[in-house]
Amino acid sequence: MGTCHSRSRGGSTRDVSDAYADHDRRRGKKRLTRVIDTIRTGVPDGLDELAQLGRTLHRRRADVLAYFEYRASNGPTEAINGRLEALRRHALGFRNLTHYRIRSLLHCGNLSHPIDAL
Repeated sequence: MGTCHSRSRGGSTRDVSDAYADHDRRRGKKRLTRVIDTIRTGVPDGLDELAQLGRTLHRRRADVLAYFEYRASNGPTEAINGRLEALRRHALGFRNLTHYRIRSLLHCGNLSHPIDAL
């Protein structure tokens, strides 16, 4: 991916990666704040999707920047949710909630008790 701005203005994908990788939480948060501000205000005309991204990031900046306070991500939760959504699409025939629940646990790899049969 290319950059949307010059390196000095702080709007490239590399700047985002560097902000998240920074071991100094305060500095990382400051770097990402600069990226959000750049994307929000410095997008050339005609790049509507990027301008929308900037507005969304600005509106959700507290949530995005909370990573630097807690160093936690919702990535694992989203991964499990994605797997369950895929299972739901494939398991439209399940009529028994218990069977669906067991199948969900099998699909996500978290079934810790052996089962006799399905």
